[in-house]
Amino acid sequence: MSFKVALNFEDGVTRFITCPATDTVADASYRAGINIPLDCRDGACGTCKSFCESGTYEGGSYIEDALSDEEAAQGFVLTCQMKPRSDLVLRILAPASACKTGVSKQEAEIESVTKLSPTTVSFSLRLAAPVNFLSGQYVNIEVPGSGQTRAYSFSSAPGAPRAEFLIRNIPSGLMSSFITQQAAPGTKVNFTGPVGSFFLREVKRPVLLLAGGTGLAPLLSMLGAMLAEPPAHPVHLVYGVTNDEDLVEVERIEDFAAKLPNFTWSACVASESAAYPHKGYVTRYIQPAHLNGGDVDVYLCGPPPMVEAVRRYFTESGIAPASFHYEKFAPSTAHGAAA
Repeated sequence: MSFKVALNFEDGVTRFITCPATDTVADASYRAGINIPLDCRDGACGTCKSFCESGTYEGGSYIEDALSDEEAAQGFVLTCQMKPRSDLVLRILAPASACKTGVSKQEAEIESVTKLSPTTVSFSLRLAAPVNFLSGQYVNIEVPGSGQTRAYSFSSAPGAPRAEFLIRNIPSGLMSSFITQQAAPGTKVNFTGPVGSFFLREVKRPVLLLAGGTGLAPLLSMLGAMLAEPPAHPVHLVYGVTNDEDLVEVERIEDFAAKLPNFTWSACVASESAAYPHKGYVTRYIQPAHLNGGDVDVYLCGPPPMVEAVRRYFTESGIAPASFHYEKFAPSTAHGAAA
């Protein structure tokens, strides 16, 4: 039996390998041409120490100097000793370049372009080959003829037959202009990735998803991944936008709510002149039950002011989530900080 192992490097690059249950992750990585830092191969030096984000494994044999009992209990592993017992996501404590690997490059074709509102457009790519990624990650898409790229998170789930994205329709924006004015079915585009440390971890407790504008995209991908393996814990989404016309993909969210028994959601519009009944910012609609006394995993994707507002809200409320993963973005730039 073999398992899929995602190696997420400290610079955000993710590479996927196949590892038989009888092999160590380090050996499988080397066969794939990925040189995880390694010295002894005997569990004695600790050079290959990594962190398991999700999945189950057999830790193997090692000495205390290489990996302490406390580190092992936290989820740290030695790739030269560990053997998978399920699909895994590993955080490799080195950049991809140091491991003689990098982002993969692929070619795709525009399949469709849909104007969701005056401010938001979705588009899909027909893939030349399957793309492995962790729900929440993004790719850098080249704007044909420009030599420039723009970063977009998948709004589709891993394993989908096509890659889907949301884009803010910015007047005179490089990608916006291409997608709305030039793109047609069959137009070829190149992209690199997947990239990013903002992705869904194993659901071990309640989850709170917070989206701002097109920051909804990676959270839709996460919800799509949850459909394949419905979590046993509550999942709540608060989706905030600036104006009524920015509120999109509502039917898709409602479909998730119908199919995921533990999923609930709400939306809000910041403009006080909005017709939408729930006005204000996302923090107004975070309820104590959603925070579960701090025993909650929070995923937030939105513009920098929203990220800072939520962080301030947690501090002022005296809430320290079990984990807080966030990604900041700004129009016409690559994705910013992720944690």
